[in-house]
Amino acid sequence: MRSLFPIAFLCMLSSVQAQMPTKPHIILLMCDDLGWGDVGFNGSQKARTLNLDQLAAKGVRFNRFYSASPVCSPTRGSCLTGRNPYRYGIPNANSGHMLPEEITLAEVLQDAGYTTGHFGKWHLGTLTTQVKDANRGRPGDSTHYSLPTYHGFDAYFATESKVPTYDPMWKPNVFDTARGESLRYGWGNVQDYTQAESYGTYYWGGEEKRIQGELEGDNSKVIMDRALLFMENAIQNEQAFFTVIWLHTPHLPVVADSSHRALFAQLSYTEQLYYGTIYAMDEQVGRLWQQLERWGQAQNTLLCFASDNGPERNTPGSPGPFRERKRSLYEGGVRIPAFWLWPAHLQAGKVIDAPAVTHDYLPTIVELLGLSYPTDRILDGRSLLSLLEGKESKRGKPIGFLYPKKQSWVTDRYKLISTNEGETWELYDLLKDPSESNNIAPQHKQTVEEMKQAFRNWRASVRSSAAGEEY
Repeated sequence: MRSLFPIAFLCMLSSVQAQMPTKPHIILLMCDDLGWGDVGFNGSQKARTLNLDQLAAKGVRFNRFYSASPVCSPTRGSCLTGRNPYRYGIPNANSGHMLPEEITLAEVLQDAGYTTGHFGKWHLGTLTTQVKDANRGRPGDSTHYSLPTYHGFDAYFATESKVPTYDPMWKPNVFDTARGESLRYGWGNVQDYTQAESYGTYYWGGEEKRIQGELEGDNSKVIMDRALLFMENAIQNEQAFFTVIWLHTPHLPVVADSSHRALFAQLSYTEQLYYGTIYAMDEQVGRLWQQLERWGQAQNTLLCFASDNGPERNTPGSPGPFRERKRSLYEGGVRIPAFWLWPAHLQAGKVIDAPAVTHDYLPTIVELLGLSYPTDRILDGRSLLSLLEGKESKRGKPIGFLYPKKQSWVTDRYKLISTNEGETWELYDLLKDPSESNNIAPQHKQTVEEMKQAFRNWRASVRSSAAGEEY
């Protein structure tokens, strides 16, 4: 194995860092359905994300960061594998599961001496075969049973899929429909638990180990409490940690307490719920970083923040200036807010305009740490080190997207997209037309044909992987 750190990086270690593990701590922090325009650092005038904005300013912000899919499960799998979700059978939300043959980032880092923990939404398989749970957990059904501990995580505190963003185990018996409350959209937090019932989901912390107790209040805090305890234990044991924190906010149902709703009293009630839960989530992100600073670990921590796809339809969520939303391969469905922060090594205030995507996490971290990765596995991501260090300004490697009946091929300049399984194609110059308002395919037929052929070659590779040829 090569040296775990580039020599230039080792020379930059401060006196504080010298007391830390030579390997950086790594945190993958992800929100759920947070739109590109739902953060202050991308210009939101409604969302108050003071902590995210401050951290983004201290780190490297991405203008063109993409989720691997316009929905959650496939994107999350790409974060851990570096591969397009169609390669390993998770084409959509609540479909498939993380296969044991896949090599995850958690497994790679576990082998490199990291202690690894997953906290929050899992959505890469069911977590029980004994009780009815969430979308797919059923007694006696092990079809998609796939725990985080099967994929390189030493510990986890996870839900199968969505939960309310406040009091995550509960829902009210009655909704104030006049104010816009509903089981789908959300509600004000329950005041009287005798007027509430189970939401039908659970948190799990081991094989058939259902977590009970200390699950009340803001769900982002419920998750962060456990994640911080895991990190504190790692620090006390002088271990580098890899922590995945996948928050549920602002996935529906959005639930906010009165104090957070009051911060947005000038807005409609449904907006109070939406922006109130984002504010509560942002508080927990600030709490995370402040605790790392108290522990003296912030300088040596790589924090990667992103959303899993664009904002849900019929919500206040904003895709910014981009076209469409969640479940679409137009920019609004897959261009997401993102930044990377590593105070000791990444240039504060840097902005990267080149495309990047969630399956770039694995190859970047593998190269950063000088780790080995099997050469017989096809990675769709690429290492971003040269972009982060300013040695390159373009991505070079195209990004392929697949979603039922939809497909696209994105380069540094162009997007080729089909919404009808390749029967017709549109072409957009994303440098001149990021809102995708002018289809230039008729004027650029040769470019369309060249990109179509490149896409088809890539898709053939994906199909080979899906057939298990790499296993």
